[in-house]
Amino acid sequence: MMKDFKEFVARGNVVDMAVGIAVGAAFGAIAKSLVDDVVMPVVGLALSDVEFANLFYVMSPGDPAGPYGTLEAAKEAGAVTINYGLFINSIITFAIIAFAIFMMVRAINRARREDEAPAAEPTEKDCPFCATGIPIGATRCPHCTSQLQAAG
Repeated sequence: MMKDFKEFVARGNVVDMAVGIAVGAAFGAIAKSLVDDVVMPVVGLALSDVEFANLFYVMSPGDPAGPYGTLEAAKEAGAVTINYGLFINSIITFAIIAFAIFMMVRAINRARREDEAPAAEPTEKDCPFCATGIPIGATRCPHCTSQLQAAG
């Protein structure tokens, strides 16, 4: 069983996948910080000093009963809340990550297209009489012995 496991891990795809997951997790943390610490404060300031992390709806008040100034205060009181501000932050984080992945895949696909060699010039043509493949420069078909037009 250990031998099978070692063979599985030694495959290139498994190592590539592990590296991708690690880089993705790190990128996710960076994107979350970008949204929480850079984008949302600017958006909140543009919307009259709204802090999205504190946008919530109280479904059931805690002890003591609200109103609660912050989400933290509502949680400390044990209130049941719908945290739609945090959900908006998560949507924006997802959009940034999805856009970055799209741009990365697009660049990789463009690089792959550039690496592909153009098709080689054909070295054979079909005999118009017997439809057998013959060299491009042939003036007579070696299979049916038909006279072909001179190669030009």
